[in-house]
Amino acid sequence: MDKLEFVDSHVHFYDMQHPELVYGHWQPGVPHETLGWQIQRLAERNCLAEDYIAETRNANVTKAVHVQAAIGSPDPVTETAWLQDAADRTGFPHGIVAYADLRDPGVEAVLERHCRFPHMRGIRDFSYGDYLVAPDFHRGFALLEKFNLVASIAAGWQDMEKLRDLANSFPNIAIVVDHTGLPAERTDEYFARWKGGMAVAATCDNVRWKISGLGMADNNWTVDSIRRWVLTSIETFGVDRCFFGTNWPVDWLWSTYDALLDAYTEIISGFSRDERVALFSKNAEKLYRI
Repeated sequence: MDKLEFVDSHVHFYDMQHPELVYGHWQPGVPHETLGWQIQRLAERNCLAEDYIAETRNANVTKAVHVQAAIGSPDPVTETAWLQDAADRTGFPHGIVAYADLRDPGVEAVLERHCRFPHMRGIRDFSYGDYLVAPDFHRGFALLEKFNLVASIAAGWQDMEKLRDLANSFPNIAIVVDHTGLPAERTDEYFARWKGGMAVAATCDNVRWKISGLGMADNNWTVDSIRRWVLTSIETFGVDRCFFGTNWPVDWLWSTYDALLDAYTEIISGFSRDERVALFSKNAEKLYRI
């Protein structure tokens, strides 16, 4: 089977020595709320665009979408400017999903500043509390349509009814559910709940499903252990609304880049070539306009 071109829909670049950028999820001496102390290995290195290009040189990666990494920085637009400089210098990343506090009354000005950079494509806001139903979040979320931005949402199975309602309220905003819906366990009981929640989200035509991040709750994953999560995602949303990402370099903690792409390749080996191309590159290219 030929090696397909890959558009990586979820990467993180970072420079721990940058004077203005803060990487709150892997600050030295601070454990991650779900990944614990192992995240410290990321704080001991950098992942610049050049590092990513070198690390993926055998994987036929043609494009990549960067998702916010500088969590806790004073000005989120600083990261977008830094990433645009990297893209101008190296060609990577091709799209930028940045951060903005959508509940901030002044968020429109922040979005406008982000969109001065040509690679700007979307917003991820983890927010806080029951934000998917919060009126102030909805007010800011509505602005994504004005700026033609994709919404990147971190939501688990228990959030999918609220996500459905959000998607139905804003049918012209494309919503991407990150990291396969954040499955936190690998039991059959949990799988059934996750599958049910995913089916709720799939009723909305403007929701897309990003298959990525499966190493975070399955640090010793194998092709067989992630197979049903991948295939059920595609079965529920359809080939046209799914695409692959790597969550690199976070998933570097448990895998090599080539091993992850080889796993995806093996799992969908029975699909048609057009379907495999859609999942590996075309769907992400279309959504993010890259």
